[in-house]
Amino acid sequence: MIVAILIGCEIGFWVLLALGFASRYLWNLRKLSTILLLGVPLLDVILLAAAVVDMRGGATADLRHGLAAAYLAYSVVFGHRTIRWADAKFRHRFAGGPPPPKPPAGAAARARHEWAFWLHIALAYALTWAIVFALTWLVNNPTRTEPLFAFTSGLLKVPLIALIWPVSYTFWPSRTDTSRT
Repeated sequence: MIVAILIGCEIGFWVLLALGFASRYLWNLRKLSTILLLGVPLLDVILLAAAVVDMRGGATADLRHGLAAAYLAYSVVFGHRTIRWADAKFRHRFAGGPPPPKPPAGAAARARHEWAFWLHIALAYALTWAIVFALTWLVNNPTRTEPLFAFTSGLLKVPLIALIWPVSYTFWPSRTDTSRT
């Protein structure tokens, strides 16, 4: 059940975005666009509620529940940024808007940009832990929620690997970036 809801929420995210932007830029229905885009965070609430109901109903936590926690954390931390990115792309492609902004070109500015992005990744990881602790508390059965801790510990690879970009831009800026500063 959780996998189907997770997939449905992911598909729903992109469908609501596409319909929201089409309503805004193609059909000039601003109110409908706002309603559709406000529906995006409701998908996260549905996913979290489904995970809680499933686990309180006796399911032992596994990869599916861990993915639900990580998905929710990603949505909270990166959701607004993802919507702004998609909005800029849609506006440029279908409504004659300016091209979406690119990362800064200067070495120091690009390094700051990459560190800020990495901090968002670290925040999403920390929020995943908070959600896992909340699920553990809500289910109130440590034996059934223990796999969530192993899953979330394994996710530490994501912020560690993501460190490559800010560190590389800090210590080894590209020639093109240094020539623009």
